[in-house]
Amino acid sequence: MNRKISLVIPAYKEKDNIEPLVTRLSAALAGYQFEIVIMDDNSRDGSEELVQSLSAQFPVKIIVRRDKKGLASAVVDGFEHAASDIIVVMDADLQHPPEVVPSLVEAIYQGADVAIGSRYIEGGGCEGWGVVRRIISKGAAFISHMFLPSTRKIKDPMSGFFVIKREVVKDAKLNPSGFKILLEILMLGKWKSAVEVPFMFVTRSRGESKLNAKQQLDYLKHIYSLMQRTGELVRLIKFCIVGGSGVIVNLGLYALLTRYAGFTSIADISAGILSGNIALTISIETSIITNFILNNFFTFSDRNAGGIVSFFKRLLNFNLICLIGALIQIGITNLFAVVIGLHDIISVLIGIVVAFLWNYLLNNFLTWKK
Repeated sequence: MNRKISLVIPAYKEKDNIEPLVTRLSAALAGYQFEIVIMDDNSRDGSEELVQSLSAQFPVKIIVRRDKKGLASAVVDGFEHAASDIIVVMDADLQHPPEVVPSLVEAIYQGADVAIGSRYIEGGGCEGWGVVRRIISKGAAFISHMFLPSTRKIKDPMSGFFVIKREVVKDAKLNPSGFKILLEILMLGKWKSAVEVPFMFVTRSRGESKLNAKQQLDYLKHIYSLMQRTGELVRLIKFCIVGGSGVIVNLGLYALLTRYAGFTSIADISAGILSGNIALTISIETSIITNFILNNFFTFSDRNAGGIVSFFKRLLNFNLICLIGALIQIGITNLFAVVIGLHDIISVLIGIVVAFLWNYLLNNFLTWKK
């Protein structure tokens, strides 16, 4: 593998940052053959003229997109203009330190297909971030891990600072929106190994941040789009269908036991709460077993490899997770029915919903982990 690299840098109204960025990159990459490709979304702030003047001294060029907007799509277009097989993606605002680029590139030379600048591994961090911004960022990563399984091994799938081999995206049908191009690549690119390299996300010193409420909405739309294109949306719908069948089994069996089989309602305090809770426990365990069988062969049919031993291991794991969910359901149900005095069927339904959310989170992560 030669030591030629291309840097694709999306930019919009970043004129004040371009010269220090190019200068620092040139110093950091003194041992490499490199080119800097700035993808400008028609800033009209003098960036085009500045880059043209800098090109006399540095290996930098600018591509002005006059009919498109968006960081992620700018990166995808930049891949077509990059000459090397190792491609660095970073922002133009100097929040991604140029001095970290060699460490990312070296990770590729050592065999990784994707090297990610990570804020969330030891040695990484975010300079000057308040509690709210940290919560938003961590929450976005959690949503990614929750709904896009291919990102779960990556602690910082939201990073915009990374290096890839060209073959990772060569035949990928990338159609990103918003800012999170790495998510698109992790879900649709062809890669086997990814490593994370720590870096400190620094505070912007020039220009204005592009982060706003619209970008956060675009992120959720992007998650939904990726779920559609990768089949994860269909999986979620299947899980909900199975969960719905579990509600029918759970609620129906409880009603049958307490109305026709001699068990008392958990709301009937005068008769004691033992009989009602036994009925509730039977209905819960029955729904757990039926839910597992349906999920194993319907929702997660692509992840249920292995023989009978694996099957029962998953069943045990599912039961242990759902046991906690059952305790949650029993507690919630008793809270609403006994303490608050709500109708017992409605109370059971509330408990089912809360327990369902718990079961989905844990089983999606653990029982049928990708």
